[in-house]
Amino acid sequence: MNFKIKWENLCAFTTIKYPDFSLTTEKIIFLNGPSGCGKSTLLKIINGTLTPFAGKVFLDNQEISTLDPIYLRRRVILAEQSVYLFSGTISDNFRRFHQYRKTPAVRQEKCQALLDICGFSFNLEESCDSMSGGERQRIFLAIALSMEPEVLLLDEPTSAMDSALAHIVMGNIIKYCRAHNTPIIIVSHDLELSNTYADEIIRLEGKP
Repeated sequence: MNFKIKWENLCAFTTIKYPDFSLTTEKIIFLNGPSGCGKSTLLKIINGTLTPFAGKVFLDNQEISTLDPIYLRRRVILAEQSVYLFSGTISDNFRRFHQYRKTPAVRQEKCQALLDICGFSFNLEESCDSMSGGERQRIFLAIALSMEPEVLLLDEPTSAMDSALAHIVMGNIIKYCRAHNTPIIIVSHDLELSNTYADEIIRLEGKP
């Protein structure tokens, strides 16, 4: 797949300016920078959740402002730091997210394999209602992978994990995405993870 996403002359909230950039198939990009520099904002601009103050974002040479927002978000999946899960079991959540997207249900075996990739060994019939923030985060990461995105955007995906688990989960997700030619943009404050797994690190300063 010849895939490309790029942004140019991009600016948010009049003060946050981003360097021009292009992302191609299989590339793993980490975004570093101080709090408030616009890392999470950039991810939301890329998947069309927010509109930039100035500049353009292109997906396969199409400006994303010309694309249907739902179509865009089905291609460019954003897993935010604070995730939403439906009340019910893990299996219910896989089913309901795909039902909402009007995509085919995922086989139970694949759901379990994706949970394993995300370092989560719970049974699919376990209830999500009383799980910790870190557990819910990993469930949503597995659901995001099941959506087979063309681009995966991760906002602090290991923030609720200890260092050892963070490395396992990040390594597994990156290996899976490389096998599926899926580029990833990851916001992370963990410089060790960035230095270990990034093909390229972009440091954002925010204001000019």
